[in-house]
Amino acid sequence: MPVFKTERRVRHRPDQMFDLVADVDKYPLFVPLCEKLKVRRRVNAGDDGIAILVADMTVAYKIIRETFTSRVTLDRPRLHIIAEYIDGPFSRLENHWRFAPEGEGTIVSFTIDYEFKSRALALVMGAVFDAAFRRFAEAFEKRADEVFGAQGAAAIG
Repeated sequence: MPVFKTERRVRHRPDQMFDLVADVDKYPLFVPLCEKLKVRRRVNAGDDGIAILVADMTVAYKIIRETFTSRVTLDRPRLHIIAEYIDGPFSRLENHWRFAPEGEGTIVSFTIDYEFKSRALALVMGAVFDAAFRRFAEAFEKRADEVFGAQGAAAIG
Protein backbone atom coordinates (compact mmCIF):
# COMPACT_ATOMS: atom_id res chain seq x y z
CA MET A 1 0.00 0.00 0.00
CA PRO A 2 2.25 2.81 -1.22
CA VAL A 3 1.80 6.26 0.25
CA PHE A 4 3.77 9.24 -0.97
CA LYS A 5 3.85 12.58 0.87
CA THR A 6 5.71 15.76 0.10
CA GLU A 7 5.66 19.32 1.33
CA ARG A 8 7.23 22.23 -0.49
CA ARG A 9 7.48 25.96 0.04
CA VAL A 10 6.80 27.97 -3.10
CA ARG A 11 6.83 31.72 -3.66
CA HIS A 12 3.37 31.88 -5.16
CA ARG A 13 0.14 32.71 -3.35
CA PRO A 14 -2.08 29.86 -2.02
CA ASP A 15 -4.97 30.87 -4.31
CA GLN A 16 -2.64 30.78 -7.33
CA MET A 17 -1.39 27.30 -6.43
CA PHE A 18 -4.95 26.11 -5.80
CA ASP A 19 -6.02 27.40 -9.24
CA LEU A 20 -3.04 25.74 -10.90
CA VAL A 21 -3.80 22.31 -9.40
CA ALA A 22 -7.55 22.75 -9.98
CA ASP A 23 -6.95 23.37 -13.71
CA VAL A 24 -6.90 19.64 -14.49
CA ASP A 25 -7.47 20.19 -18.21
CA LYS A 26 -3.85 21.36 -18.46
CA TYR A 27 -2.30 18.29 -16.78
CA PRO A 28 -1.26 16.59 -20.05
CA LEU A 29 1.00 19.60 -20.70
CA PHE A 30 3.20 19.08 -17.65
CA VAL A 31 2.20 16.26 -15.26
CA PRO A 32 4.53 13.23 -15.37
CA LEU A 33 2.92 10.17 -17.03
CA CYS A 34 -0.33 12.04 -17.81
CA GLU A 35 -1.04 11.40 -21.46
CA LYS A 36 -4.67 12.53 -21.55
CA LEU A 37 -7.30 13.96 -19.22
CA LYS A 38 -10.99 14.39 -19.97
CA VAL A 39 -13.42 16.03 -17.59
CA ARG A 40 -16.73 14.17 -17.80
CA ARG A 41 -18.71 16.41 -15.50
CA ARG A 42 -18.31 19.66 -13.50
CA VAL A 43 -20.73 20.68 -10.78
CA ASN A 44 -20.61 23.72 -8.54
CA ALA A 45 -21.94 22.40 -5.26
CA GLY A 46 -23.45 25.78 -4.37
CA ASP A 47 -22.42 29.20 -3.20
CA ASP A 48 -19.90 27.78 -0.75
CA GLY A 49 -16.98 27.84 -3.24
CA ILE A 50 -16.85 24.05 -3.60
CA ALA A 51 -16.88 22.41 -7.04
CA ILE A 52 -16.87 18.73 -7.90
CA LEU A 53 -15.69 17.19 -11.12
CA VAL A 54 -15.41 13.69 -12.49
CA ALA A 55 -12.45 13.11 -14.79
CA ASP A 56 -10.76 10.32 -16.72
CA MET A 57 -6.98 10.41 -16.69
CA THR A 58 -4.87 8.24 -18.97
CA VAL A 59 -1.38 7.54 -17.70
CA ALA A 60 1.20 6.08 -20.04
CA TYR A 61 4.66 4.63 -19.73
CA LYS A 62 6.28 3.01 -22.75
CA ILE A 63 3.69 0.52 -24.06
CA ILE A 64 1.49 0.57 -20.95
CA ARG A 65 -1.60 2.80 -20.92
CA GLU A 66 -4.16 2.82 -18.14
CA THR A 67 -7.18 5.05 -17.72
CA PHE A 68 -8.86 5.68 -14.41
CA THR A 69 -11.75 7.82 -13.23
CA SER A 70 -11.67 10.10 -10.20
CA ARG A 71 -14.05 12.38 -8.36
CA VAL A 72 -12.26 15.63 -7.56
CA THR A 73 -13.50 18.00 -4.87
CA LEU A 74 -12.19 21.54 -5.27
CA ASP A 75 -12.66 23.23 -1.89
CA ARG A 76 -11.57 26.81 -2.55
CA PRO A 77 -12.51 28.26 0.89
CA ARG A 78 -10.28 25.71 2.65
CA LEU A 79 -7.66 25.64 -0.14
CA HIS A 80 -7.94 21.86 -0.25
CA ILE A 81 -8.31 19.49 -3.22
CA ILE A 82 -9.22 15.82 -2.83
CA ALA A 83 -9.21 13.29 -5.66
CA GLU A 84 -11.04 10.03 -4.92
CA TYR A 85 -10.85 6.95 -7.08
CA ILE A 86 -13.98 5.72 -8.88
CA ASP A 87 -12.88 3.18 -11.50
CA GLY A 88 -9.81 1.76 -13.26
CA PRO A 89 -6.73 -0.34 -12.50
CA PHE A 90 -6.49 0.55 -8.81
CA SER A 91 -8.12 -0.99 -5.79
CA ARG A 92 -7.49 2.31 -4.00
CA LEU A 93 -6.33 5.78 -5.03
CA GLU A 94 -6.76 9.00 -3.12
CA ASN A 95 -4.77 12.17 -3.12
CA HIS A 96 -4.91 15.41 -1.17
CA TRP A 97 -3.53 18.84 -1.92
CA ARG A 98 -3.40 21.56 0.75
CA PHE A 99 -2.18 25.12 0.27
CA ALA A 100 -1.25 27.06 3.41
CA PRO A 101 -0.01 30.66 3.48
CA GLU A 102 3.63 30.98 4.53
CA GLY A 103 5.06 34.50 4.52
CA GLU A 104 4.69 35.77 0.97
CA GLY A 105 4.39 32.24 -0.39
CA THR A 106 2.71 28.93 0.23
CA ILE A 107 3.37 25.56 1.81
CA VAL A 108 2.06 23.02 -0.70
CA SER A 109 1.30 19.61 0.81
CA PHE A 110 0.63 16.65 -1.47
CA THR A 111 -0.28 13.12 -0.36
CA ILE A 112 -1.21 10.16 -2.53
CA ASP A 113 -2.25 6.74 -1.29
CA TYR A 114 -2.74 4.03 -3.90
CA GLU A 115 -2.79 0.32 -4.59
CA PHE A 116 -3.10 -1.49 -7.92
CA LYS A 117 -5.72 -4.23 -8.34
CA SER A 118 -3.30 -6.38 -10.31
CA ARG A 119 -0.13 -7.65 -8.65
CA ALA A 120 1.54 -7.84 -12.08
CA LEU A 121 0.69 -4.22 -12.88
CA ALA A 122 1.92 -3.21 -9.43
CA LEU A 123 5.26 -4.88 -10.14
CA VAL A 124 5.61 -3.23 -13.55
CA MET A 125 4.25 0.23 -12.69
CA GLY A 126 5.04 0.51 -8.99
CA ALA A 127 8.57 1.90 -9.35
CA VAL A 128 7.52 4.12 -12.27
CA PHE A 129 4.63 5.60 -10.28
CA ASP A 130 6.87 6.15 -7.28
CA ALA A 131 9.39 8.05 -9.42
CA ALA A 132 6.60 10.05 -11.10
CA PHE A 133 5.06 11.07 -7.77
CA ARG A 134 8.44 12.29 -6.61
CA ARG A 135 8.48 14.57 -9.68
CA PHE A 136 4.86 15.77 -9.25
CA ALA A 137 5.64 18.58 -6.84
CA GLU A 138 8.52 19.76 -9.05
CA ALA A 139 6.29 19.67 -12.13
CA PHE A 140 3.61 21.80 -10.47
CA GLU A 141 6.20 24.19 -9.07
CA LYS A 142 7.81 24.61 -12.49
CA ARG A 143 4.38 25.14 -14.07
CA ALA A 144 3.57 27.79 -11.43
CA ASP A 145 6.78 29.63 -12.30
CA GLU A 146 5.81 29.53 -15.99
CA VAL A 147 2.25 30.72 -15.37
CA PHE A 148 2.81 33.23 -12.54
CA GLY A 149 6.43 34.25 -13.17
CA ALA A 150 9.66 32.62 -12.03
CA GLN A 151 10.29 33.86 -8.53
CA GLY A 152 12.24 30.86 -7.29
CA ALA A 153 11.16 28.38 -4.66
CA ALA A 154 12.74 26.39 -1.90
CA ALA A 155 11.82 22.82 -1.12
CA ILE A 156 11.02 21.67 2.39
CA GLY A 157 11.57 18.00 3.02
